[in-house]
Amino acid sequence: MKTLFEKIWDAHVVTKVKDGPEVVYIDKHLIHEVTSPQAFSGLEKKGIPVFRPQNTLATADHNVPTLNQHLPIKDPLSKFQVDTLTENCTKYGIKLFGLGHPFQGIVHVIGPELGVTLPGMTIVCGDSHTSTHGAFGAIAFGIGTSEVEQVFATQCILQNKPKTMKIEINGKLAKGVLSKDIILYIISRISSSGGSGYFVEFTGSAIRNLSMEARMTICNMSIEMGARGGLIAPDETTFNYIQGREFAPKDEQFVRAVNYWKSLGSDPGAKFDKTHIFDAGDIEPMITYGTNPGMGIKISGNIPTEALIEDPSEKISFTKSITYMGLQAGECLLGKKVNYIFIGSCTNSRIEDLRLVAQFVKGKKKASHIKALIVPGSKQVQKQAIAEGLDKILSEAGFELRQPGCSACLGMNEDKVPAGEYCISTSNRNFEGRQGPGARTFLASPLTAAASAITGYITDIRTFTD
Repeated sequence: MKTLFEKIWDAHVVTKVKDGPEVVYIDKHLIHEVTSPQAFSGLEKKGIPVFRPQNTLATADHNVPTLNQHLPIKDPLSKFQVDTLTENCTKYGIKLFGLGHPFQGIVHVIGPELGVTLPGMTIVCGDSHTSTHGAFGAIAFGIGTSEVEQVFATQCILQNKPKTMKIEINGKLAKGVLSKDIILYIISRISSSGGSGYFVEFTGSAIRNLSMEARMTICNMSIEMGARGGLIAPDETTFNYIQGREFAPKDEQFVRAVNYWKSLGSDPGAKFDKTHIFDAGDIEPMITYGTNPGMGIKISGNIPTEALIEDPSEKISFTKSITYMGLQAGECLLGKKVNYIFIGSCTNSRIEDLRLVAQFVKGKKKASHIKALIVPGSKQVQKQAIAEGLDKILSEAGFELRQPGCSACLGMNEDKVPAGEYCISTSNRNFEGRQGPGARTFLASPLTAAASAITGYITDIRTFTD
């Protein structure tokens, strides 16, 4: 009896190093402009070619501007990185979806939407949120630059086999609760290190009832609990999402693939090293208050007090975090004024996210002091949003729809939040300076971000619903 993780992992082990790690074959290697240059440089110094360039896919996303992408990039570092990626992909015969390409976008958005990401695969990328692809029943995880070079050269990677964890969520979600709230709730319960050393399988009726895009949000942030990655067993929802996509199997190949994919679920009675079970009914809209994603509370709740924190080292971290955020222990965040809203990133920039926001803000206007950015995860998402008229709805509500990129998820491009300002962000990390030096980030769902944009302060989406 095997878990889903064990079935895929064991099928990809090439050999095991005595008293050491295992050599694991990688089906798909995703790269972008930030973590690949040093790896390509390493190959060049050693005179080694890319072993299987057809198994690698590249895009530009982290450091690209989200305005005027048809013009030359102004920022010298961004231009250098994007130009270097283009040169390397040309030299080594790697498929690149660069700026201007109809398939360009955030690496963890384009893989699924193009049918590149498939159940049963092993997928790596020089980016921690590669865990997103686990929503399809794949083993997907981030790797370092030296490991990127390793995969280029051999299509394999040396890895110690992680332990397995099951997180089961049963029951029905309340109105206004999204998958972002689910994962923030889980991390708040088990902490930002509670998954360290594990690969997590998410299961239970509440997970099964989620769309594929919602499942991607869950797996995307599994890394934020310290886990190596997260995955969800493929089912009819998965198969229906994949069918007909650009690079997905077609016709008889698709039928055969589905027959295999159906075998991937964890066997009844399969043993996990650790299990957590939660009730979906206990989950409310969530928001973070500190400087790691585990510092989250129900939006109607209060920031903890030091008396509730037992570990002395955690007390120091807690005090440092709320001082940075300009908050008080025991404070309720509802009604706190914010000036920036960011809806985007590989966590929440898919068409479903944009539809939810547009549906909510239709006929409303954002608060006059709010700067609200919505950044689609890909050219495909942008094109679909325009085709559905979402761009007009968002514009009329005062939201600015940008062009695809990682944008204000991280302070690596032009879309930074000024020092000292509060931003409600649908991204995945709220570290100090993550959205720009001195920026203060509250992580929340697209609906919470949209509701707060309308009122101008942290708002419980449920005040807008019946």
